[in-house]
Amino acid sequence: MLPRSLLGRSLLILLIPLVTTQGIALELFYGSHLNIVSRRLSGAVVGDITATIALLERYHARGDRDWILTRAADQFQLVMRMQPRARLAHPGSTNVLGPMDEDLADALTQRIGRPFFVDWSSDPHTVHIRVQLSDGVLEVDAPRKRLDVGPIWLFVVWLVSSALLLFIVAALFMRNQVRAIRRLARAAEAFGMGREVGPIRPEGAQEVRKAASAFNRMQERILRFVAQRTAMLAGVSHDLRTPLTRLRLTLAMLPPEPSFHPGAAAPGGAAAGEAASFQADIADMVADVEEMERMIEGYLSFARGEGAEQARRVNLRQLLEEAAAAARRTGAEVLEVTVLRVAEVELRQDAIRRVLANLMENARRHGGRIALTAVGDERFATILVDDDGPGIPTERREEVFKAFEGDSRGGTGLGLTIARDIVHAHGGDMWLEQSPAGGLRVRIRLPLG
Repeated sequence: MLPRSLLGRSLLILLIPLVTTQGIALELFYGSHLNIVSRRLSGAVVGDITATIALLERYHARGDRDWILTRAADQFQLVMRMQPRARLAHPGSTNVLGPMDEDLADALTQRIGRPFFVDWSSDPHTVHIRVQLSDGVLEVDAPRKRLDVGPIWLFVVWLVSSALLLFIVAALFMRNQVRAIRRLARAAEAFGMGREVGPIRPEGAQEVRKAASAFNRMQERILRFVAQRTAMLAGVSHDLRTPLTRLRLTLAMLPPEPSFHPGAAAPGGAAAGEAASFQADIADMVADVEEMERMIEGYLSFARGEGAEQARRVNLRQLLEEAAAAARRTGAEVLEVTVLRVAEVELRQDAIRRVLANLMENARRHGGRIALTAVGDERFATILVDDDGPGIPTERREEVFKAFEGDSRGGTGLGLTIARDIVHAHGGDMWLEQSPAGGLRVRIRLPLG
């Protein structure tokens, strides 16, 4: 039930103590100060009314009663009138916000002990009190300021508004702090996917600034290491290919037939057979040189990776069509290319093209017919490469991604390893499944952007 984001949890840490503190302050005000003051005010008014009722019951002459009511108005600031032979229709009290109505009703019940009715709502400045006496009804108009401690809603509004103001200030401050962390996270994610993000500007709290500076230094060291390794591998590639090129040229310059020593006569049939064997040996050596070149290229590609290319928005249908056309030129039978609910994906085009070429070459060599499918959702694009070959047993599907172990049927064993590394560098994943066509299905999942 807790918020998952740092901003939400930080605001919750601030909000809970703030609301608790304000609630305690409100309870203390209502439970102690406001109730005490309200009870004392109500007791004072009811005491004045009780004294007046005692005098009215002691002196029954009309002139005495008029004098008592006049003195009550002067001394107690209570306007009183006597309604002879009147009866209260509905005893009780109307309600208002705060404890004043309950305190006044309790005081009237305890100290007067007679039926009464209190009207709080008809006049905003006066509280009308009616008390049933033995010979009529005593009407009392009490100023509201003698019973009301003040506008309670103002105190409640002050509590709520101050809490809201503090919460808004805290939210703005925390959002600025979290924004720096989010920017650092986005930069790290983009750099992990091979995108050139450049140094980020340290901002926010001191710890966040230190993390941003450390990220910039790490990014600089990694880029320098990759550049140095790429330069070294370029030299290694040149050094390894030079002797292979000399071998290839030497084989190309060999005479088409073996030479014989002068005076050594060889039978015609034997000479023809020896020439054929000589040509076969040359062809085998040329094939070996080509295989060595492919192996060296595979090793260098595995070590070099695909970090130099920058990611950009690519039309996925066009990329799959081009990969299918290239596979058809090598003799592969690509049945169809299907793209659903996805248009463009941010990726390194040459790297993904190499992944598709590798997978389709494997499908051509070990499978048969190939189908390419791409399906998109809100976050990812999924590419499916299906064939109808023999497939790979479930227990070996993870082993084939290990370097130099992935291909037991010829090759360097680096194809699937390089392909998965490229997909991982894009922030995606790749795994093997059973194809509906009966062979192997390779599922590639790539983030849209």
